[in-house]
Amino acid sequence: QVQLVESGGGLVQPGGSLRLSCAASGSISRINPMGWYRQAPGKERELVATFSSGATTVYAESVKGRFTISRVNAKNTVDLQMNSLKPEDTAVYYCKYRSGLVDYWGRGTRVTVSS
Repeated sequence: QVQLVESGGGLVQPGGSLRLSCAASGSISRINPMGWYRQAPGKERELVATFSSGATTVYAESVKGRFTISRVNAKNTVDLQMNSLKPEDTAVYYCKYRSGLVDYWGRGTRVTVSS
């Protein structure tokens, strides 16, 4: 079993920064995909940034240059540094880990960007 716990969300003003962290427990392999998705009100869940395999990263076009994903293998954590936040980044952010054909999701952490 895999459990994912997100932390670090909150309210921030436009242009501000937040750092999200996802702590994974259970049978975790550093070569499996693990990353961040988000779901805004009334919209479908979408990819934000992920390690697709090993150290290869994939970013959504909308966050390139502003967000950075990082991984600490020894701690089984994946962080998301979010800079220059915009109101359209407001969403619930979810951590996802994939093992074979199974996707594991965290419960999410809410990020609100507003003045």
